[in-house]
Amino acid sequence: MTVKEVAEKLGLKILTGNGEREIKGFYACDLLSWVISHARTGDMWLTVMNNINILAVASLVDVSCIVIPEGVEIYENLAQRANDKEITILSTDMSAADTIIKAHDLISGK
Repeated sequence: MTVKEVAEKLGLKILTGNGEREIKGFYACDLLSWVISHARTGDMWLTVMNNINILAVASLVDVSCIVIPEGVEIYENLAQRANDKEITILSTDMSAADTIIKAHDLISGK
């Protein structure tokens, strides 16, 4: 299932990018060095981090998207850079855990 399809069904807001990539897994972590060594290509990555460094990590790991949970807002310069790098960032008021559970259930057909 694509990022856009999951976003539409779960009410996630697409802030940047087009959401056309497929979600292959899930990862939630805020420690960027840990994400680099543990997240996988195609993961939906959830983090409350809202600084420019998340874009470097997203590119390096090649995640399908970044989801910023719990209503955390991103800065305009981060959104501009994400669009320049074609990185999809979404936001939600849900917690990271609730977002992953609902997205996993949706994708797996539960």
